Amino acid sequence: MFDPVIAPSGTLLGLLQRGRGDGTLHALTAPRAEALAALNHCVLSDPRHDWQVENRSLYYARLYLDLSGGLDEIERHLFDAEDVLDDCESRTGLALAVLGHLASYGRRDALELLRGYAASGTNWAWALDELALRDDDAGLRALAEPVLARFPADPEGEAALTAQVRDAFEPRPWRLWADDPRPAIAARVRAAQEQGSFDRWQRQMRPAGPRPGWSVRAVFEWAQQGLDRGAALHVPAARCLTAVAATEDQPEIVEAARGGGDGARCTALRYLADSNDPDALALIEAAVGDGTAAVAEAAVDAFERMRSVAAVDRARGWAHRPDALGAAAGRMLACRGGTKDSELVLGALREAVRGEGPDAPTLWTLVDGAGRLGIVCAAPVLRHIYRETASSHLRGRAARALAATDPSFPAGFAVECLWDCEESTREVAARHAETGDARVVDQLRRLASDPAEEAEVQTAVRSRIGPDAPAV
Repeated sequence: MFDPVIAPSGTLLGLLQRGRGDGTLHALTAPRAEALAALNHCVLSDPRHDWQVENRSLYYARLYLDLSGGLDEIERHLFDAEDVLDDCESRTGLALAVLGHLASYGRRDALELLRGYAASGTNWAWALDELALRDDDAGLRALAEPVLARFPADPEGEAALTAQVRDAFEPRPWRLWADDPRPAIAARVRAAQEQGSFDRWQRQMRPAGPRPGWSVRAVFEWAQQGLDRGAALHVPAARCLTAVAATEDQPEIVEAARGGGDGARCTALRYLADSNDPDALALIEAAVGDGTAAVAEAAVDAFERMRSVAAVDRARGWAHRPDALGAAAGRMLACRGGTKDSELVLGALREAVRGEGPDAPTLWTLVDGAGRLGIVCAAPVLRHIYRETASSHLRGRAARALAATDPSFPAGFAVECLWDCEESTREVAARHAETGDARVVDQLRRLASDPAEEAEVQTAVRSRIGPDAPAV
């Protein structure tokens, strides 16, 4: 899947793509046709950089309800000829998840669309999972024949059916079908369930992977073999070293960390860092300076995992370095530094935004650090990240940091966060948003009564509007 093209943050489309609360608020005041066009664009062209982690479906479903939006565009997208040619889940997953939420809100047209797609669509398993949570037994039983017809009654088809039943995210339909009054359906599903249980038992009895008992040299060789075929195995190899290395092997491991082959060097650096060896920091610095790209990356990763006081002290000296180790030092101070490190963390935060933009991966840790340390001067940078990032998770982290650093947050961003796509961000807003705005009170009450809302959000809301809370 190609990276999505995200519109500017000041546009309605850009706000909706980011899942910002302001997207909903602007859509509700914009011309309805324009708002629905932007909403359909988001649902049919998934704007998330990581669709397996970021939330959008409930956010878009609620907006469909608020706009009384039809589902014709979603139907055309699902049943387009491209569905046969493109079997990637990301093409239809967001649309199916939105339909699932709409079905739970009582939209019969959404439920019928899910049933039709589960019977004939390429990404049928996702639609079936959505129906497993929302449809009645009769609706699910009606899908047994079209779903089982996808699996030919030959060894290859039965193996595919077994894998599908064994790995199903929602087992309810398969359990219903195993008790189906039609013997042919029930027999196939029961046989697949039994074979899947046997396959799982076999995997447990025959675990794959390295086993303790190797020598240190054998572990190094295994790590190098993995690197030669393009698989980075130094992390599991370092765990193996923990099991097989003895005191007398320490000089060999240190020597490998100093100048061994890439596989051995990466493994040794990871092992020494995890065990807080006194030589680890010097060896990491040397590896960043003279090692290959793979070695330097492994060294930086190993350093960031260290928890010792010595590592934090060394991070203070490395934080000004203009390389990956300097960036890692800033992140370490953000996680484990004290208030005296605030200037270094703030500098790292500003440099990351200037050099890599508001979506830089390093910002996740630095933003958290700014909030943890209460760096008030970081508020302008955090507000910029909040507005511009395409990652709803990073925006949520920025909101939590602003709650700890920005006095204007309760009357500002906290208000729009009540409509945010991420439940953790809505929870922050529920705890901090000022209730002088009538929209805030109305939205708090809506979240408290919405059965689709997460329990943590509702708990936070009720702490503000419950019988023991101050009057709002």
